[in-house]
Amino acid sequence: MVDLNIESLHDQDMLWADYILISAMSVQTKSTNEIIARCQQLNKKIIAGGPLFTAEFENYSMIDHLVLNEAEITLQPFIDDLEKGVAKRVYSSESFANVTETPIPDYSLLQIGHYASLSIQYTRGCPFNCDFCDITALFGKKVRAKTTAQILAELNSLNKLGFNGSLFFVDDNFIGNRRVLKQELLPAIINWMEVNNHPFHFLTEASVNLADDEKLMQMMVKAGFAKVFVGIETPDEASLAECSKTQNNNRDLIDAIQKIQASGMEVSAGFIVGFDNDSSTIFQRQIDFIQKSGIISAMVGLLNAPKKTRLYERLNNEGRILTDFDGDNTNFALNFIPKMKKEDLLEGYQKILDGIYSCKPYFERVKQFLVDFEPKVKNQTKIDHKKIKALLRSIVILGIVDEGRLYFWKLFFWSLFKKPKVFPLAITYAVYGFHYRKVFIN
Repeated sequence: MVDLNIESLHDQDMLWADYILISAMSVQTKSTNEIIARCQQLNKKIIAGGPLFTAEFENYSMIDHLVLNEAEITLQPFIDDLEKGVAKRVYSSESFANVTETPIPDYSLLQIGHYASLSIQYTRGCPFNCDFCDITALFGKKVRAKTTAQILAELNSLNKLGFNGSLFFVDDNFIGNRRVLKQELLPAIINWMEVNNHPFHFLTEASVNLADDEKLMQMMVKAGFAKVFVGIETPDEASLAECSKTQNNNRDLIDAIQKIQASGMEVSAGFIVGFDNDSSTIFQRQIDFIQKSGIISAMVGLLNAPKKTRLYERLNNEGRILTDFDGDNTNFALNFIPKMKKEDLLEGYQKILDGIYSCKPYFERVKQFLVDFEPKVKNQTKIDHKKIKALLRSIVILGIVDEGRLYFWKLFFWSLFKKPKVFPLAITYAVYGFHYRKVFIN
């Protein structure tokens, strides 16, 4: 198995094989097309699956076999037919898998030491139906959960392989079934973490109504959840209504974020500009909201319309779709005609990126967050030789070379002497800021 996030694909990786299996998301379209071309040059047959191909299989006429939707349903029939020599080109299903029968991933296939974070999945499906999101089309509105025993088995598997650190629950909404979380899964994880000396800290995604459940937040922190990603999208009520983000309407979003962060979990969040209801004021409003909220990692993107979404269907009916969405909503590309003048939208989008990731506002936001934040997850701030090495490298790059070195040293000494408990986080966020400036500004 070759993961192109951490390694290169060489011809010798493919020459021995009868088939090349490819799985990808839409944001990996360019890389996927390059791999397909290489397979064709080597005259290798291709089996493809995953979100990209499930959503856009008609774009891949060169693929020999497409195993779409959820593999628990479609993979075995394909294998059976392949053994008989009668394999069809497309295998798909409108049914959803029973994830309580999903096998434990073979994590031993991964080069564990090359990952800063690994992934684990508890549920599929989301009870909400935001019109720009294709999750309900791919996985349904009903939340399907693995058993507690399955999750503990996966944690054991990773622990035995020696992985230690960040583990991302990739559920689209981890809190989709709060009763089961509070009564079964979280108590079991809390106990497992204590018995195994807290080898992980967890990240996940959740809807903003997590802030309404104090007990759930406390249990998540005790279980080791250090960060949660929340889809805020926009502070504009009309735009929230437009995209059916009903769970965010009629609530104080800043207050909700601060409640989650007060519990001991950092909030990262997604934001979108380009809704039909967005006016020219939205850009400064997004900046002001992000700065006031203290959200360090604010993933701001342009609205785009993936296939299988209600947004795509509406815009297509209005004759506004221009092309397929490539999965990257930060590359200043739009796959539809916006209501706002395109030039104004792109200029405003850049204004947001400059307004939140330039050195001065970014470091101000980091300090504002750290003043009030009290990390409560045990594993997250442990210092080891790898972190000491990273600190020394950060000092050289951020404290000497980078244009933001003055802000770096101010944060460095403030956290070291005023609040040493958050010093490792301060350095981590300084590194994040360097990365964000390279990606979004420079």
